[in-house]
Amino acid sequence: MTNKEKSSAGYLKFELESVEKMPVKIWADPGEASRHVARTIALAIRQKQQDGEQIVLGLATGSSPIRVYEELVRMHKEEGLSFHNVVTFNLDEYYPMSRESQQSYWRFMHEYLFDHVDIPKQNIHIPDGTIPMEEVEAYCERYEKLIDLAGGIDIQLLGIGRTGHIGFNEPGAREQSLTRMVRLDNLTRRDAVKDFGLEQNVPYRAITMGIATIFKARQVFLLAWGSHKAGIISHAVEGDISTAVPATFLQKHPNIRIIIDESAATELTRRKAPWLVGICNWTDDLVCKAVIWLSQKVGKPILKLTDEDYNEHGLSELIIEHASSYEINIKIFNRLQHTITGWPGGKPNVDDTQRPERANPARKRVILFSPHPDDDVISMGGTFLRLVEQGHDVHVAYQTSGNIAVHDHDALRFAEFFGEFVKDQKLDTEAGDKKIKKIIKFLKNKGLSDSDIDDVRSIKGLIRRTEARAGARFVGLDDDHIHFLDMPFYETGRTRKKPLGEDDIQIIMNLMESVQPHQVYAAGDLADPHGTHRVCLDAIFEAFRRLYDRAWMRDCWLWLYRGAWHEWAVDEIEMAVPISPMELKKKRQAIFMHQSQKDQPPFPGDDAREFWQRAEDRNRETAEQYRALGLAEYEAMEAFRRWKF
Repeated sequence: MTNKEKSSAGYLKFELESVEKMPVKIWADPGEASRHVARTIALAIRQKQQDGEQIVLGLATGSSPIRVYEELVRMHKEEGLSFHNVVTFNLDEYYPMSRESQQSYWRFMHEYLFDHVDIPKQNIHIPDGTIPMEEVEAYCERYEKLIDLAGGIDIQLLGIGRTGHIGFNEPGAREQSLTRMVRLDNLTRRDAVKDFGLEQNVPYRAITMGIATIFKARQVFLLAWGSHKAGIISHAVEGDISTAVPATFLQKHPNIRIIIDESAATELTRRKAPWLVGICNWTDDLVCKAVIWLSQKVGKPILKLTDEDYNEHGLSELIIEHASSYEINIKIFNRLQHTITGWPGGKPNVDDTQRPERANPARKRVILFSPHPDDDVISMGGTFLRLVEQGHDVHVAYQTSGNIAVHDHDALRFAEFFGEFVKDQKLDTEAGDKKIKKIIKFLKNKGLSDSDIDDVRSIKGLIRRTEARAGARFVGLDDDHIHFLDMPFYETGRTRKKPLGEDDIQIIMNLMESVQPHQVYAAGDLADPHGTHRVCLDAIFEAFRRLYDRAWMRDCWLWLYRGAWHEWAVDEIEMAVPISPMELKKKRQAIFMHQSQKDQPPFPGDDAREFWQRAEDRNRETAEQYRALGLAEYEAMEAFRRWKF
């Protein structure tokens, strides 16, 4: 490294430290980041074993540490990593909560870790969600003392909630707080709906280690994956210490490490506006990002930005490199203008050098992969319509059955309908009648902790399938172009899924081999690395890698769309498809075909709007951003980014 490079690196480190108040490591792949953390823990376990000592681990639940636990289990089974000297204390548990409940953290920890390693059962400590209310205070005091008697926590794993909670230390938690019962924040409860089905089923209370308890740990790893964590990570790392965001207290910990992926890092200044924290390598993509940021910052269209605007907002380097703001403005304006196309499959018989898609072949074979049975019309319904209307050979493939996202009352209604139909028509189906009675009995007596039986899952899957078929037909497809893949990883009847398997990947490969597409569309919503969208995308990525040497793959492009909650940032968009008011109305009607997801779907997320409202608002917002940058004004836009492999 030259003296100049050393000076630049030192300057960047100084500037970063002035903005980021905790050490942050950003990983391209959350899987590799998780393996790194797991290897660190394994090294500490083995070191303690060599010294004849026990090691105390503080463990967390949620999606963030799952891959850490999976790697530890792999190391135990394949590399002989023993847990005989490991003592664990979990951060928290819902209250009230039985161990057998699907949602219990006791069950979570055993399913992902404890049942697969040789840890002594007496060394496992998880807050008890069943103790009587009058005994909770004394129980929490004993839990705290047990940690102290074990010698304190050596390594503590943490996730972070969107309220900034660590453990269940919600906004308002005191820095001196110890293990105790707490009341859950409304946002935390809404985020938990994905595990409980309905918000009213989510407990209002939990038992949690306190901030001071966590601070006793000698080393702390806070893990966060996905764009939905980006805002709170930025606040925790760059914001002032405040009880309003309990994670900011970690800025005081002497040995804290923040481990995040690229998606969770997007709101950090070093990613959002790196020119504010150091010297930049000005690639075309970064210049585009900076100009859009500046336009939005000063509230001017791109072509109206001046040298003074650049100089006053930390972008004088760009003026020096490009001679004038006018030159930069024209370049970025043209770049964005070239992303807009009304021909997502390519416009035939035109010069396509400045267009996002190829002109040839004029009629393309297309596969639109939809993780759930409604992501196709929610996320890219307008583009779907365009592709069909413009004569392309479009196939839609629903990757999972979506059966857990159907209310029990809907399944009961359909079961009763079938039972009444059989009775009314005097059909001789004794076996079918017996089965329907079994389904109705189960649904009427189903408890919160009960997993659906196979027959109920079948009915729920059929509900989603018929809705998806209706939506695809409305867009213009015939049944031969509608595919239901029912990937096995999804079929657990619970929100916790199986890992991606070989059968899942082969299903994707078989369809691609059959169609040999020129275009593939897939959900690139990476907000949750353990959610269905991400697993479905990983299967598609793996299929592309394995099929790479096929001759037809040389002409196959993969376009990524986002889900109902997020959209690509404007500087990331490579194809923007305008949607007219009439097309937006047709898209809404296609979404309405999914009646089981109307009004109040089982997994609404943190947004009270219906899916069609979220989709329309998101599409209109994208169009508005383009308009504000000085480009043409459209009713709405759907956005895509090409994945190059």
